[in-house]
Amino acid sequence: EVQLVESGGGLVQAGGSLRLSCAASGLIWSDSGMGWFRQVPGKERELVACINNGDGTTYVAPSKMGRFTISADNAKNTVYLQMNWLEPEATGTYVCGAVAVRGLWLGSGVYDYWGQGIQVIVSS
Repeated sequence: EVQLVESGGGLVQAGGSLRLSCAASGLIWSDSGMGWFRQVPGKERELVACINNGDGTTYVAPSKMGRFTISADNAKNTVYLQMNWLEPEATGTYVCGAVAVRGLWLGSGVYDYWGQGIQVIVSS
């Protein structure tokens, strides 16, 4: 059984930073891809960043480039999302997803597994 457990969310002032973690179990790590999505009520999940756990390549949504970074610790089967210079518009639930095939997966519809999500609130 695959499980994804997010941590690291919370309340931060605009301009601040947060690092989200997603610990995976039950996944063949090197044959997977993972991503972070942001979700707000009434809207579809929006890709923030994703990573190919097979070769470490990454993708960050253009609106987040230069401020957000996705990385992985292969020894811990954990993916991180470092968010710097946060703006109130970044507020939402951040959900970690995994695909059981290595690659960079941009569409939420291809993800096989999801975490519970974690709240990020950026105050102005």
